[in-house]
Amino acid sequence: MRRRRFLAAAGVAAAGASAGCGALRSETTLSDPTRHSDAQGVASIHFSEDGEEVGHFGVNGGVADGVVPMSTEIWHREGTTVESVRLRVWMPDAETPADVAVVSPVEGDSSPPPEVRLYSPDRRPGTVIELSDLDDLADETISTLECIVRPWSETATTVAFDVTMTLAGGGMLGTDYELDGELRLEYPALAE
Repeated sequence: MRRRRFLAAAGVAAAGASAGCGALRSETTLSDPTRHSDAQGVASIHFSEDGEEVGHFGVNGGVADGVVPMSTEIWHREGTTVESVRLRVWMPDAETPADVAVVSPVEGDSSPPPEVRLYSPDRRPGTVIELSDLDDLADETISTLECIVRPWSETATTVAFDVTMTLAGGGMLGTDYELDGELRLEYPALAE
C-alpha cells in the first residue's frame, strides 16, 4: 500500500516537472545580421548572439546569358537543427517581377528531398521559396539549393533575398531561433 502511494506521488511529481519543461526552452529572434562579401555577386549575412555565430545564409551568383544562376548555403551552429527556411527572392529596382526557378532541390543522404514550395506573395514583389520537412538535412549545412533569376527589366541589377530561418535548439534547456534578414547582391553585367 505504501508503495502504491509512493508511486502515485512520484508520478504526480514527474508529471508536474515535465509539464513545466516547455517553459525552460527559450525563443530568440535575431534580425540584425552582419554582411560579408567575398567578391562581386558573392555575399552572406551572419546572425550572432553574444558574439557567437548562430547561423548564416550565403549566395554565390553570376550573370550568364542574361540570367543569374545562384547557389545558396545555409549554415547553423552545432546543436541546432533547421526547422524551416523561407526565402523571398526579388529585384528591388525592377518594374516587372523577375522569374525565379529552383534548379536543384536540396537532398539528404538517405531521406527523400524536403518539401519545396514556390509561390508569389500577396501584395509583395518576388517569388517565395519555402523549404520544410528537412528530415536528415535538418542538422547539416544546406548548400545544394540552386536557383535561377531571370529579370524582365533591362536596367535592374540588384537581386534581394528576404531570409527567414527557424532553428530548434537541442535539449530541454535549448534556445529556438528565428533568423530574419535581407541580403542584396549587385550584378552590373545585367545592364550591359
